Amino acid sequence: MEAGSLLRPISWKPRPPPLRRLLSPNFPRFVKASSEFPGAGYRGPKPKRDWVPDWVSRNDDVVRSLPIYVGGLSLFAVLFNRAASGIAPVADAGSSQSRADLLTLGLAVTNVLTGLVWLSIRPKSISTINPQGVECQKICSDLPNYVVSEMLWMWESLSVVTCCRSLVIVYEGSCLLQIGVAAESNGGNSIEVDAPKLIKGLLYQGVMKSGAQSYLANLSLYPGKSELPFLPPNTQAVILQPLGDKGIAIIGGDTIRGFTTADQTWITLIAEKLDATLSRFATNLTAAMQDKV
Repeated sequence: MEAGSLLRPISWKPRPPPLRRLLSPNFPRFVKASSEFPGAGYRGPKPKRDWVPDWVSRNDDVVRSLPIYVGGLSLFAVLFNRAASGIAPVADAGSSQSRADLLTLGLAVTNVLTGLVWLSIRPKSISTINPQGVECQKICSDLPNYVVSEMLWMWESLSVVTCCRSLVIVYEGSCLLQIGVAAESNGGNSIEVDAPKLIKGLLYQGVMKSGAQSYLANLSLYPGKSELPFLPPNTQAVILQPLGDKGIAIIGGDTIRGFTTADQTWITLIAEKLDATLSRFATNLTAAMQDKV
């Protein structure tokens, strides 16, 4: 037998692809979720609920008075145990039962006193206060449009997202913007910002010296409130945000501790952006004045 006879050609014809594969485009397939079928829903992990804090928040009065009931029941149990056991009502220091009863009485009285303290001390509810004053919008007329747009964008962003109700921007010794609710003068107009007097105050000097944001969470507790007469008298919180080393942004809120940590960080970033815009305008103005000279 010859060697070549073992190598016979094998005829092979590829199988044509199924008709449905030819008809369907070669695109990735997407699965559409539907809730039409019963039991077809979200099967992933679900957020856990803390039942104990929820129950405590819903039953605040019961929880505060709970130590009183525990202490009262403990006193009754000690007295009942002493009467039922036939022990003399006079405490004997040499008796272990008397020492245990005295310790239990002390703990019971402590529980009762704790309940009374919890009922007498309650957290003060914090609510939004409507500022007392007049609406105003005073913008320096010497500013170009892009600077005005930047400041108005800052005001709109803060007034929509945070509890900001008043905004004052002082830069290089001049008040560039006073917008929102301002204190009302005797004539019914808004009280203007006295920039030179504000700059000489301790609040401004302290912020400029530290170079960091100052948050007065409860303005009524700070004596420096007198340095901000242009804000509504019932302003609840104030943020003093430096604009570089040349200015400051004063933001008044309508809620005590209304500005969160995220709000403070965001205000710092917006202030840096505004400072860059104002610095560019001041540089261009200085260059233009030198060219005229």
